[in-house]
This record gives sequence, structure tokens and C-alpha cells, in this order.
Amino acid sequence: MSTSPSVSQPWWQTAVVYQVYPRSFQDSGQDGVGDLPGLIQRLDYLAWLGVDALWISPFYPSPMEDFGYDITDYCGVDPLFGTLADFDALVARAHALGLRIILDFVPNHTSWQHPWFQAAHSSREHPQRDWYLWQDPSPSGGPPNNWRSVTGRSAWTLDAKSGQCYLHSFLPQQPDLNWRHPAVRAALFDAMRFWLKRGVDGLRVDMVDFLVKDELLRDEPDPEYVFPEAQYHLNRPETLDLLLELRAVTDEFPDRVLIGEIVPHLPVAQVLPYYGPAGERLHLPFNFALLDAAFTAPGLRRVIGAYDGALPPHAWPNYTLGNHDQPRLASRFGSAGARLAALLLLTLRGTPFLYYGDELGLPDTPVPGTQMQDPWEQVQPGAGRDPERAPMPWDASLTGGFSPAPPWLPLAPGHEHLSVETQRQDPASLLCLYRELLRLRRSHPALLQGEFQWHANSPDDVLAYIRAGTEPVLIALNFSQHPQHLDLPAGNWHSLVSTVTQDFPNSERSLTLRPFEGRLLGRATPE
Repeated sequence: MSTSPSVSQPWWQTAVVYQVYPRSFQDSGQDGVGDLPGLIQRLDYLAWLGVDALWISPFYPSPMEDFGYDITDYCGVDPLFGTLADFDALVARAHALGLRIILDFVPNHTSWQHPWFQAAHSSREHPQRDWYLWQDPSPSGGPPNNWRSVTGRSAWTLDAKSGQCYLHSFLPQQPDLNWRHPAVRAALFDAMRFWLKRGVDGLRVDMVDFLVKDELLRDEPDPEYVFPEAQYHLNRPETLDLLLELRAVTDEFPDRVLIGEIVPHLPVAQVLPYYGPAGERLHLPFNFALLDAAFTAPGLRRVIGAYDGALPPHAWPNYTLGNHDQPRLASRFGSAGARLAALLLLTLRGTPFLYYGDELGLPDTPVPGTQMQDPWEQVQPGAGRDPERAPMPWDASLTGGFSPAPPWLPLAPGHEHLSVETQRQDPASLLCLYRELLRLRRSHPALLQGEFQWHANSPDDVLAYIRAGTEPVLIALNFSQHPQHLDLPAGNWHSLVSTVTQDFPNSERSLTLRPFEGRLLGRATPE
């Protein structure tokens, strides 16, 4: 059993966060690329859907060699997406609709075209040289150590001009900053304040566990190391001290949230220190556990139980099943599985993160090689992330209402049947299921703050749990292709929503789930 805080909850504990990939949400111009004015046009949709906060992927000035995760100015808006005035208008309109704004903050690295790196690269003697990590090649002329980038290749690139190598944990076009340098910390803290002063409600810190490297740049003991097990390249204990400083900057502004992305596949015991012993570091270290879990009742039961059961009272849980780097839910789980995923994600204890278009059941979109855009595809053939970044289809028109111009990526096959316009008219659609689940979440306190308890004696193929409270709810998900029977706890239970039907009894003491059906039930009069 897990308990929830007894004090009044901060907004981010009861919120549902919706990730927007701005290139693919709505184009307001004629270039086929989404932008901030386009996002403003669609805020009413997000308010209608019922989400509470928008996490917006990077829109900063960038050469787009990693689509905005390679930044040349931490305090600006790339002209491709609009202007600072557009951003201010976005915040104002979102707040008027009751929506919060969370920005992606990318502090581990800049673009190699950033003025800081250009200065550091100009001379070994330049005052900003040590803003980045430079090292002489090994005596054999190879890399300084055995660290690898996320691409699998060496994390070092030789700069012929100076004869030294610079560190890049990601693409060579993304040199790592030296967070041990006081001026680097001061500059990035000022960038945080720049956006927080403009009304941003929170920051999602990209790859937070990479920020501090071993001071001696020692080899990893295992040359075949995987990132969760790295000792010197990342996962440094000094990072935890740095998080106290990031949190202190955030706390200068009331009612803000600090979220941190840590590498996937990290055991829960290694996640806990990112909260801090009393919750004084990150409010929410991203939890990718569901991405690793087998999408079966036993697999999910094991992962959810390990995570939720390990969290101390001050550590608020969070869950996600998709983002801009992961294959789409509908492609991973199928149509019925995507509906089960919606019920699961919106009823677990904690803050859920949704990815744009998953509420429509968008599949991974085939992108011909000639139309591939993601630079990662060139570095790692087959690893391109374009399929999960297809434009949002708003209507059944040729370009889906996304843009009057040809979109920067192809729309999903059959987008006319998946579009917002089409699904809003169908009460049985996945979109309407998401909206109903979000409505029920807001109207049932147990889903926002209730304890999490497993339902005893459920069949092996059924994941069943209770969110306890004065008006408890029970969630049951059948992951098999056969009907499954479930005995209900004492009380007058009634179905609130099903993932496969809109026809169910008003009062139930036992439950038979159809194949691949999920059901949310409430108890009207506790006994």
C-alpha cells in the first residue's frame, strides 16, 4: 500500500501533462512546420480534452541538427517557431484557459554553433575554453578515454585546430558543457530565471544524470558499459549536489515544478536519490519503468509494484508510456492495447505524461528514405525517430488541417479516420475515451490522491487495483483474449467507463471482463 501526502497537494501532483512536439502540432504559416502561433490556435482543443499542463519540446534558436536539442541561444525563440512575443501570448492564453506551461531545458550540451563553443573553440587560451570539456588524445592518438556517446561511437571528437578532443555525449554537433565551471552554472541558472520570469510553470531538465562528469575523466571499468551502470561518464554523486542548486533557482519562483529526465532502464533504487532524502532535489524524476515492462498483467504488476512500493512518502510518482523518442502506443500495443494503456496511465497513483496524438491512436508513420528528417537516422540507420513525430491530423483534408503547405513529415496512414474532427463526432472513439477518463479523473478525488492498493485474488491475466478513499474506485484490465471473471470487494459498485463498450450494468457485485477490456468502477455506498 502506498499513501498520499495529507497536506494540500501542489498542482503538479494532480495535473495531467501533455507533451507537444511543436514542429508537428499546428503550422500557422505556409512552411509545413508547426510553430508557436499554431499552438496558440489549438489551446482550446487541449482545454476541451481536459489536460492540465503542456510540456513543449525545444523551440530555441538552433541549426536543428538534433531538432532543437542543439541550442545556440537559451533565451530566444527560433524564427522557425515564432518570436518571444508569440511565446508570451502563448503563456497568457494558456493561463487564461487554466493550462500550465512546462519548457524543455537542455543544459548538458549546446550546439557547436553556440557563441560559447565558438569562443571556446577559437583558442586554448580563450576565457571560455573551460566552459566545455577538452582533453588531449591518448598517447596512441585515440580518444582520451573509453566513454561512448549515445550513438554508440566514441564520445570524443578531435578538433584539428587545437589538437585536443572535445566531449559530446550525444552527437558531435552537441558538445557537453562543463558544469563544474562556476560561470557555466551562473549562465544556465540565469537562463532558467529568464523563462520562469516570463510565467513558465516548470522546467523539464533534459538528461539530468549526464550533467557532471568525473573530474579525472577516468575510463569506465567495463568498456562495454551501459549508461545505467556508468560510474564516471554519468551518474556522478556530484550531480545530486548540483540538483540542489537547480531546485533553489526554481524555488525562487512560487508554485513551479522541476522535472528531470534520467536515462531509461534505471533501477528504482537509483531513481530515489534524484528526489532527495526529503524531496529537496527534483519534484519529479522521470519514471520510464512502464516503457521497459512487458505489456501484460504480470509484467506490469511487477514493475508498478516495485516502483510504487519503493517510494517514500515525500516522493510523488509519475508515469509515461510514450514520447518523441519512443514508438507510438498504437503500434506497440495495437488498437485494443492502446485503449488499455489510456485507462492504465490515467488511473495509476501519480502524475501521468501523455504524448500528443496518442489520444487519437496515431500509429508510427512510415517515412520513405528520401523524406527522412531525423539526423539520428544518418548516424544510426534504423534508429530515426520520424515515425513517432508525424503531424497532428485535425481534420480529414489532404494535409489534415495541420498546414496549408505540404507537412514536413508525412501524415499517418488513414489520418482522415484518426483526425480530431472525425473522432470528436464518435462517442466510441479513442479520443472520447481519453476525454471521459480525464473528466472522471478530475471528478473523483480517489484518482488524484487516493492510496494505491492491489485488488486481491485477481486472475493472472487481469491487472486490478484500487484507488482508496471515501469514494474508492477500482480499475481492472484484462490482457487476455478470453473473458475473465473478477470478484469485487464488498459494496455497491457501478461501472463508470469501459474501454470496449458503452453498455454495462448500473450495479455490480462481480465483473466479467471481455477480451482486452479495461473497466473503471466506482463504489457509491461503502458498506
